[in-house]
Amino acid sequence: MITLQNITLRRSQKLLLEDVNLTLFARQKIGLIGENGCGKTSFFAMLEGDLEAHQGDISFPTNLEIAHVEQEIPTSNKSAIEYVIDGDYRYRALQERLQIAEQKGDPHLLAQYHDELANMDGYAIEGRAEKILKGLGFQSEELSYPTIHFSGGWRMRLNLAQALISRADLLLLDEPTNHLDLDAIVWLEKWLQGYAGTLLVISHDREFLDNTVSHILNFQNQKLQLYKGNYSSFENQLAMAQTLQQATYEKQQTQIAHLQSFIDRFKAKASKARQAQSRVKALAKIQLVSAVEIRSTFKFSFKTARECPNPLLRMSQADIGYHADQPVLRKVDLQVVPEDRIGLLGVNGAGKSTFIKAIAGLLKPLSGEVTLYKGIRIGYFAQHQIEHLNMELSPLESLQEIAPHKNTQELRNYLGTFNFSGTMATDPIAHFSGGEKARLALALIVWQAPNLLLLDEPTNHLDMNMREALILALQEYSGALILVSHDRHLIRTTTDELLLVADNTVSRFAGDLDDYREMILQKKNQVLKDKKPSNPNLGREKRKLESQLTSLEKELTELQKKKGKLDQLITEQASKVPPALELMQSYSSELEIVTKKLKQVEEEWLALYEEMNTENDL
Repeated sequence: MITLQNITLRRSQKLLLEDVNLTLFARQKIGLIGENGCGKTSFFAMLEGDLEAHQGDISFPTNLEIAHVEQEIPTSNKSAIEYVIDGDYRYRALQERLQIAEQKGDPHLLAQYHDELANMDGYAIEGRAEKILKGLGFQSEELSYPTIHFSGGWRMRLNLAQALISRADLLLLDEPTNHLDLDAIVWLEKWLQGYAGTLLVISHDREFLDNTVSHILNFQNQKLQLYKGNYSSFENQLAMAQTLQQATYEKQQTQIAHLQSFIDRFKAKASKARQAQSRVKALAKIQLVSAVEIRSTFKFSFKTARECPNPLLRMSQADIGYHADQPVLRKVDLQVVPEDRIGLLGVNGAGKSTFIKAIAGLLKPLSGEVTLYKGIRIGYFAQHQIEHLNMELSPLESLQEIAPHKNTQELRNYLGTFNFSGTMATDPIAHFSGGEKARLALALIVWQAPNLLLLDEPTNHLDMNMREALILALQEYSGALILVSHDRHLIRTTTDELLLVADNTVSRFAGDLDDYREMILQKKNQVLKDKKPSNPNLGREKRKLESQLTSLEKELTELQKKKGKLDQLITEQASKVPPALELMQSYSSELEIVTKKLKQVEEEWLALYEEMNTENDL
């Protein structure tokens, strides 16, 4: 149990937390949410002892082991698998003692240490490391590569793997999905579901939080509020609490107005003086309820393009890549029309970004044709778009570069719609946060009124509010969209067609994101299965397990539909003025029952799923 008492936390002169009390229990899985800059990362630094609270006390259990993802990128010649094993400090320490005992030739110590190694499952350490690395997308041959061989994003995956292999009681993950593709995120979710320690994870990916946490810790107005349930449950609880609070506030204001009216009318009359005085006392005793503070929401919209050709572009038997003798993608056929909303699926390195670059005209086809029709205007947000901004310029100067003939006030007004007003419009971009830089990059694209949007991982630096603003803007956007993202909520809400980039090809994916998730898990299971000799006696048992799984999956689908309907009913009631509070209470009670049943069935499914995987591994 970790206890925070009267904690006030500052970073430089900025107040992040004030007089906070909080208790975190063992094995809780908690998602930390809040606007960028509210103090989530500083909170982690405080727990690790790297940042001292301005006042208050924190108590930890004795010998609590904490693990986090190192931010320093590894540059050694140590192999990937050995670097990951370094994350298991207990194993490395025992290994060191074992080597010393071997040098001394002490048989008693050797026996003792070998027993300890067996008890800690140390002989399986390489298998654990291999499983984690492959889950995060590394290939078998890459496990022996030196860490310096990998790019920055893949080295960050090595740091994540090092944290996962630790035997930590408390695991701190700060935006762990930022450097992962969807395949690796699906695996990580499953791994975290089975993690036996306490988990604190900072994430702006609502679907990832829904699939991994049991509680939400909300950072708002220098306070912390812990909610039971995943992110979707938190949203419902917050909406309901705010509705009840607003209703109480309005009722109280009516009561106060009535008392004050009586006091004002009769305080000067001798015959009513005693009654007026009693109402003054009643008014003084009222514990005031504040009105609901509406969170500031950011909104923007894409300009409508002046023209929009149909089709916008066509690819015909195009080989795409960087070397004529080794194309990344072969024989690609694609036609894009204004109504298209396309999401690209595939692991990192499969060619999604290369495909986007070819559509953007930044990469000429090695063979075949890529035709861009007259009138096409492409807005391209690259995966590392913010790195292409000129950090010495201000937002105003950046916009003036692409709109030199517009007057300054018009440009300032436009930047103001993206929250770059006042001195922010003229400050150097170098001083901005990652989220602010991403918002500026989007503003520059929106200004150009594209009729084809190419977005390659646009949400990496965006908080929940900005992600929701992007979703709303894309839903209203009138042009065509091609999107690469590991944010499934973004893909689900803005695209209606999926393309799979895999095995040097681009093909239509006949299914949705849930089907893709199942395909990923089946592939990873198949890799493990292929490593084991087949056992014909397992066939009957496997069919039985598959049948039970299918039955549970049907039940899960029905419960998820019911939960979704109840969520919708609660939201609809919350938006009404006044809300039907009794009806909302009824819906909430039913939702609690359905959520508990859903969790029970999910646990049964997971247990059965693990059992089937065990059978496959034999």
